[in-house]
Amino acid sequence: MADRKLLIAKISSVETAQRRKGTNSMKKTQELVLLYNFQNTEKARKLKAVLIQMGIRIKNVEKEAYLEPIGSLCGIEGIEKTDKQYEGEGFPEEMLVMKGMSGGRVDTLLTLLRKNKVERIQLKAILTETNQQWNSLELYEELKKEHEAMSKQ
Repeated sequence: MADRKLLIAKISSVETAQRRKGTNSMKKTQELVLLYNFQNTEKARKLKAVLIQMGIRIKNVEKEAYLEPIGSLCGIEGIEKTDKQYEGEGFPEEMLVMKGMSGGRVDTLLTLLRKNKVERIQLKAILTETNQQWNSLELYEELKKEHEAMSKQ
């Protein structure tokens, strides 16, 4: 536990130093988290508080936008929006998509979620070259398959 706190402190001090020097990579890619199906619950409040504490932008994705490419929802240039609006039932599970976060920042986020006793979020993804072209329903199906495969091990 002490090692984790030390690691988090080191990450924070490096990020602070980078901001002062003007070399923070976040200038190139701003951190963003897409949230799906996080209703007004204690879990949602705790999650959003951690994201705000870390300075990460939050975007709630409504089911009408489920046909939109993930990259478009994240504001990636060159990924076109769709004219279609989703009218189906959607999916019931919570899902979280992270954009522009380094491995260290993801680790820090997960550590802070545990520390703040945020219930586990089963479906999590990092925006990639591949999945930025997918829509929310395609990403959801892929994450469900991965989660089920991991649960069987």
